[in-house]
Amino acid sequence: MSQTKYILSLDQGTTSSRAILFDNEQNILCVQQREFEQIYPHQGWVEHNPMEIWSSQYGVMNEVIAQSGVDPRDIAGIGITNQRETTILWERATGRPVYNAIVWQCRRTADIADALREKRGVSELVAEKTGLHIDAYFSATKIKWLLHHVPSARERAERGEILFGTVETWLIWRLTGGKVHVTDYSNASRTMLFNIHTLSWDEELCALLDIPMNILPRPVSNSEVYGTVAEGIEGLEELAGVPICGAAGDQQAALFGQGCFTRGQAKNTYGTGCFTLMNVGGAPVRSRAGLVTTVGWSLNGETTYALEGSVFNAGSAIQWLRDELQVISTSHECDILAESVPDSGGIYLVPAFTGLGAPYWDMYARGCVVGITRGTTKAHFARAVLESIAYQVTDLMTAMRQDAGCEISLLRVDGGASVSDLMMQFQADLLRIPVDRPAMVETTAFGAASLAGLAAGVWKDLDELSTLRCSERVFTPERAQYECEELYRGWKRAVGCAQGWVEKK
Repeated sequence: MSQTKYILSLDQGTTSSRAILFDNEQNILCVQQREFEQIYPHQGWVEHNPMEIWSSQYGVMNEVIAQSGVDPRDIAGIGITNQRETTILWERATGRPVYNAIVWQCRRTADIADALREKRGVSELVAEKTGLHIDAYFSATKIKWLLHHVPSARERAERGEILFGTVETWLIWRLTGGKVHVTDYSNASRTMLFNIHTLSWDEELCALLDIPMNILPRPVSNSEVYGTVAEGIEGLEELAGVPICGAAGDQQAALFGQGCFTRGQAKNTYGTGCFTLMNVGGAPVRSRAGLVTTVGWSLNGETTYALEGSVFNAGSAIQWLRDELQVISTSHECDILAESVPDSGGIYLVPAFTGLGAPYWDMYARGCVVGITRGTTKAHFARAVLESIAYQVTDLMTAMRQDAGCEISLLRVDGGASVSDLMMQFQADLLRIPVDRPAMVETTAFGAASLAGLAAGVWKDLDELSTLRCSERVFTPERAQYECEELYRGWKRAVGCAQGWVEKK
């Protein structure tokens, strides 16, 4: 057995499952990725097959072990990060899902969220206890929908025959052979049922939504041994007995993986959506500017909280340009097209395909394009898509500065779309601060690996982890401030056109 220790990170995302093997120097030994089907039963609905989530994740784990050449006995632990609010219900006895997973993007429960908001005092109650806004985005309304619409689900849930979990709960349950039903604090804090002050499920909120508490997993910290890989999982026999010892929702994992361990440090992840998080320290900060408060992580009995702003559609807008409009054939072509023109030609695209998230929280907004002229080309469209992502992050950062009461001097970035130099430069111009892209871009997966590695003794403490991060490029503002302010005013006007487009029934 070698002296080098390894951590296997499972990164279960919205469009793909990935497995990455890290060593204790942050080097990546092997990466495998597998996409899976996106299911759209009705307009605004988004689902995944939970068994396909598991099979794709299992498959890439298998491939990483086979291809890395690493002795499985040298794998000290497994860390998991996941798409967060996505909701799964399954049978306790068989492990069979009772319905497809309802994805975080899905808007089918907007009417449930509306009904809750109309009840006197409920919005304030939810905000105070959970740090969240009432929205179809979070898990609670999705659970309620499933219990109501799946035949006999409620009765079976009340009898203790049904279990709920977000995706990391589902994967831990499968990996341990159905022995462990837990959720980490960061994922729990995204359900709208979890009291972020007491770090426990809230009886009042569960009663309000008519959700039986016996379906809920046990909340646990982000870095501890939850269980071990079960024997007899075909293809994973060599991993049997390896501890599963770190878990965090993808955005909290990215904040951790970016080394934002100090109050005031912030990161943005450019993925399917965009997510800006700022470390606010050991006490939650109540947002007054349309953000949410969430658990960042809990280590050694100490909890770190974060302010978060969520953009529902970011990288998905590039996918839309590729798959639905077929303006481009690869995501990289978006950059090439965008760079062929000096600006967007005066057009703005608001990618409110599934409503607007923070700071607007408009479930009834829809996407729009404004400013089109006869001279508008597909290159202008490509540039407008990239710029729309940067504008949305600027919305979040503006709100975050108001809530935090302190200046944010640097933004650390990661995620697939952060490879775009054009967009990162535009982001720095809009924000008027440096934008720091790390040399090792797999920060979400590394965040999960770090949490697992701390529990497994691979790394000693946060100071040791901090020394591992280094920058690949730092983008500084170049465009004149008045130009950026003028462009941003145009963006706000465009957002106004998108808001409230769908009439409430």
